[in-house]
Amino acid sequence: MADIKSEVTVINKSAEHIYNFLADFNNFEKLMPEQVKNWHSTSDTCSFEISGIGKIMLKIVEKTPFTKIVMVPDAGTKIPFTFELISNLSPITDNTSEVVMRIDADMPAMISMMASKPLQNLVNILASKLKEYMEK
Repeated sequence: MADIKSEVTVINKSAEHIYNFLADFNNFEKLMPEQVKNWHSTSDTCSFEISGIGKIMLKIVEKTPFTKIVMVPDAGTKIPFTFELISNLSPITDNTSEVVMRIDADMPAMISMMASKPLQNLVNILASKLKEYMEK
């Protein structure tokens, strides 16, 4: 099991504010890297394509108010491993929070060697774009 975590990102917003943003996939497109194409979303599902990887469909399966959101691949995702994309939020003060984006992936060692760096880049991009968007 690969556990890939973003850097701990401190954001000058409340955990509730960040949670409400992340809990709706319609907001998530603003955080995606430029390689993401053909974005479609509802509040609980999204689909998109990444060149070289293919189509990915996600759904939110767990929401713990103001602390955690868990997303997993939905039917139609054509990648050779399973994973969870987890957003962990921790309030520091009323208007400051720590965020860690995490991917827990169950993938064969060969795929892990190829996918770990791109997945690490993805969680770091998501966390930094979240900070950028929340603080503008």
